[in-house]
Amino acid sequence: TQEKMIQIRERKASSGATIEGLKKRKDDLLERVETELNLNENNILEFSNLNQIENLPDTVTQEEELDEKKRKREKLGSVNLRADEETSKYEIEIKRMEHDRQDLATAIIKLKESINELNQRGREKLLEAFEKVNRKFNEVYTKLFSGGNAKLELVDADDPLEAGLEMLVSPPGKRLQSITLLSGGEQALTALALIFAVFLTNPSPICVLDEVDAPLDDANVARFCNLLDELTKITSTRFIIVTHHALTMSKMDRLYGVTMPEKGISQLVAVDLQKAEDMVA
Repeated sequence: TQEKMIQIRERKASSGATIEGLKKRKDDLLERVETELNLNENNILEFSNLNQIENLPDTVTQEEELDEKKRKREKLGSVNLRADEETSKYEIEIKRMEHDRQDLATAIIKLKESINELNQRGREKLLEAFEKVNRKFNEVYTKLFSGGNAKLELVDADDPLEAGLEMLVSPPGKRLQSITLLSGGEQALTALALIFAVFLTNPSPICVLDEVDAPLDDANVARFCNLLDELTKITSTRFIIVTHHALTMSKMDRLYGVTMPEKGISQLVAVDLQKAEDMVA
């Protein structure tokens, strides 16, 4: 009996030493888990894949999975301790940008409304001016050509602001056609008719015409000068004509020219034709 008691005491001592070793191993493992994973004995199973599993996996497999998760965590890099501060700063900046975006969207809407309003008023003004110029164009063209008809048409677009302009004219004895089908002199005279039509809708104090009679023959120059004479009577505009055509010069009230009495010396010459006629008379 004493021998059995001795054996039991030895086994008890051995078992106690084993238990103490296991407790020490457990404490070391819990300390390692807490240090590396920030987990304690109470929630370690909650964050593991071993909860409610009857047969636990072998240690080697678990070690491999743990090492893999550690490598993935290391790839994430170091922890940014200023993340909260930077997040707050970016949130404020994002809110400011969203507010600016809303202001910009509101401004764009108002700008589009203003553009649409301006375009609408522009269309009305353009059509109103177009009708006036169109009427004057036909009147001036008829006077210059001693008959015929002329009109303007908006082409290539339904929107007047985007449309092109086509001149359709019918000289005396000819059918209605585009200006491109006329002769050079007829085209020049038609262009003058359009210029004067625009001018008559909004006359200015001074009108300068530079060599506009150059492509015209004598008959058309006479028509051009007669039209100028009528314009001086119905408007208060002073016309300044730059020309080399003798017939045009003869129809003017005053002539201003440059002569060179001596080589290298220019001299301005002015002649009042009305006074000259009186002197001749």
